[in-house]
Amino acid sequence: MPEPEVNLELAKTFGLIEEEYSRILEILGRKPTYTELGIYSVMWSEHCSYKNSILEIKKLPRSGGRLLVKAGEENAGLVDIGDGLAVAFKIESHNHPSAVEPYQGAATGVGGILRDIFTMGARPIAALNSLRFGSLTSKSSDTSRIKYLFKNVVKGIGDYGNCFGVPTVSGEIYFDDCYRDNPLVNAMAVGIVKHNEVAKASAKGEGNPVFIVGSSTGRDGIHGATFASEEISEASEAKRPSVQVGDPFTEKLLLEASLELIKSGVVIGMQDMGAAGITCSTSEMSAKEGVGMDINLDFVPAREENMTAYEIMLSESQERMLVVIQKGKEDIAKHIFDKWDLNCVQIGIVTNNPNVKVTYHGKVKAVVPANTLVLGGDAPVYIRESKEPEYLKTIHTLNEEILPEPEDLNTVLVNLLSTPNITNKNWVYEQYDTQVRTNTILMPGGDASVVRIKGTRKALAMKTDCNGRYVYLNPYKGAMAAVCEAARNVACTGAEPLAITNCLNFGNPYKPEVYFQFQEAIRGIGDACRKLNTPVTGGNVSFYNESPDYAVYPTPTIGMVGLIEDTEKMVTAYFKNDGDKIALIGNINSSSSIGGSEYLYLQYGMVKGDAPELDLEIEAKLITSLLLLAKSSILNSAHDLSDGGLAVALTESCIINRTSPIGCIVNINYNTRKDFVLFNESHSRVIISYNAVNEEKIKNICKENNTGFSNIGIVGGKNIKINNDINIPLEIAKNAYYNSIHKIMEV
Repeated sequence: MPEPEVNLELAKTFGLIEEEYSRILEILGRKPTYTELGIYSVMWSEHCSYKNSILEIKKLPRSGGRLLVKAGEENAGLVDIGDGLAVAFKIESHNHPSAVEPYQGAATGVGGILRDIFTMGARPIAALNSLRFGSLTSKSSDTSRIKYLFKNVVKGIGDYGNCFGVPTVSGEIYFDDCYRDNPLVNAMAVGIVKHNEVAKASAKGEGNPVFIVGSSTGRDGIHGATFASEEISEASEAKRPSVQVGDPFTEKLLLEASLELIKSGVVIGMQDMGAAGITCSTSEMSAKEGVGMDINLDFVPAREENMTAYEIMLSESQERMLVVIQKGKEDIAKHIFDKWDLNCVQIGIVTNNPNVKVTYHGKVKAVVPANTLVLGGDAPVYIRESKEPEYLKTIHTLNEEILPEPEDLNTVLVNLLSTPNITNKNWVYEQYDTQVRTNTILMPGGDASVVRIKGTRKALAMKTDCNGRYVYLNPYKGAMAAVCEAARNVACTGAEPLAITNCLNFGNPYKPEVYFQFQEAIRGIGDACRKLNTPVTGGNVSFYNESPDYAVYPTPTIGMVGLIEDTEKMVTAYFKNDGDKIALIGNINSSSSIGGSEYLYLQYGMVKGDAPELDLEIEAKLITSLLLLAKSSILNSAHDLSDGGLAVALTESCIINRTSPIGCIVNINYNTRKDFVLFNESHSRVIISYNAVNEEKIKNICKENNTGFSNIGIVGGKNIKINNDINIPLEIAKNAYYNSIHKIMEV
């Protein structure tokens, strides 16, 4: 079948604009072939080139601290944790595929991010996720599709991670109508590698052989990168072939073979075949060292007949790698992959010219300068128009005092504990194997999860975090808050926050209001990371998360990793002992505004006001105090205040340890309405519990670091008691907190 004629109209159907097509003609000095047009269209898509975002991303702090490589230089971030070890971690989106095929979309998101970790020579030790769906409790529309997406995304994540053999240890889930058509599925992975076993994603050495290893190539996933760079519409359902199909059992074999290959010392460079498949890996590995490759597609193992060069180059079939091997060491690589029963086939060589040359069936199908395809090279870069959204001029107006005061605060608290955004997500994480490999020492459900590093006393705390509602109300402050809460969560376990990865989920960047949100969120992330000394290791930008009916809240998800030097110093979030004292530390004189809170939305149906207040100086001092308190072994628990405010955080501290819940008796001062004090979500606050004999030590550490301290109660009893206003039996609180999603999903 003859290939279609290449012209501007065809280029537009591939997602290229006229300016970009003209630039291709200029670069090549001729009309591109059909395969070349496909190559440029995927590599210049937003998903691969970051053409509308890279100039903003470069404003983030992308080096310093313990970083071993600058952001974007390798497949994942790499951070030194001492003793010759490093942690590799990254987060990426698989939003659009999950919207049309939730099971495989989510599963292959997990598979792809795991490959980014072990292509660096790191063994994955944990997986995390951040998920967003439409409202499960909407009274105005049918929720059956939302439940279908939710159920199958969770199953896809669980099945892939469980079969691969990595614990899924942490995550977050939010529900809101804005995510109805565009669920957000962000997958994160964390791995450990020795400094001297790190693999690079680069090609060099003229004549060195280029191998494709792992699975065979099929037609699944073709144009997946461009599919991810357009808005969801009715036509999206017809693009199911753009969604890849994963095989976790093959990936497990690929992991072991890849790590063995790296340890053999014959690897020059290795890269996962993710978005854009062979196209991306050949061009990026070549451009990094200013070399080229001659690729012969006749040798690519195919699982479908009569595939074209275009299809092979753009296929996003899963569980594949591109590897450059030292010349003369080919048999070592083949022997290793034969042992694991995986393909290991030479498909080309490294050249000393700058082109990726592709031949198939004896014909040259593409000759493209690698540097013209890649991020940081000659791929197009744009600065889009930015304009403050009109809604921001009015939405901050919230007269809280005219809101009717609830008569029964007990009912309010139980309702908050039951709402899908606050209630425990055990329905989800009980489907995940959280303990495979036996290293998980702090399970999902608290502030952050903790995984020990075998052979050491060290452990890593990890968390994903973002409240999109806050970012919607105040893009700068909301994004800053996502970094701070992730750092605070990690610090509550006794871990020093090291660095972040991010997944920036936004709408259409060609809309000035969306680009404003993006710019302000980048500014907020940057300011918070600089203050907390948590540089950005890399991540992912996901634009076009909107449909004709809905645009998602701007959702810059933060993945944070922290280091515990001694697992004996780890702190948990739950109350333990009768008679322990309870204190509030941090921003104890915070505002009582309920703007942007879950309480305001649940009780009054409003998303208004400003995002909760946040002072970076107070936050940094609080984190310092938490780390010193943990190292001194004088805390029995630490739990941060977030969604639902003080009353919810106290309740969680009582019942997070599901098998041994314990009550509390708390007395607080009201400086304004009781409900505003109990349920506001001001940041930089943590509830701690401790033995009374340690009180002076705790006060001194807080005082030395200008961290507020206020005793508010004691641990004990079988009820949650706050003044004379809240008195809830533990069993009622537990039922609301642990069974709500089960009840919703069973209907």
